Amino acid sequence: MAKSSSFSWQGFLLRLIAALVLVFASYNPEGYSYYDWALLDFSQFTILKGFVGVVLLIGWTILLRATIRSLGPFGIILALAFFGLLIWLIVDWLAIATDDMRVISYIIELVIAGILSAGVSWSHVRRRITGQLDTDELSNS
Repeated sequence: MAKSSSFSWQGFLLRLIAALVLVFASYNPEGYSYYDWALLDFSQFTILKGFVGVVLLIGWTILLRATIRSLGPFGIILALAFFGLLIWLIVDWLAIATDDMRVISYIIELVIAGILSAGVSWSHVRRRITGQLDTDELSNS
């Protein structure tokens, strides 16, 4: 059995940064995203835009599959509740106006990135807390 790598806050931070880059590169309210660059004017679509789209899709696939497999449906609901309430708490404490769609977009994107980073980190966290290892199911085809 291969030795599993240790998990640290730096590892979680790297996963969070990767999730933030993926989410905000795909769409952000500032107009500097794949959505604005490649999809708003589809008549100007190029092979470069297609290639970048596939790279983003690969990133989404990796993070979504890892999150779904690691957290499961109930864990995803708990992660949504956790990050949603955390952001609500911060908005309430700092009195941030939520009537602006730009602010709402940022909040939603932060929640999505938080859930994705928690999902790709959860197996490591669970192993440290419980000592249990996660394994993928193998199917005999």
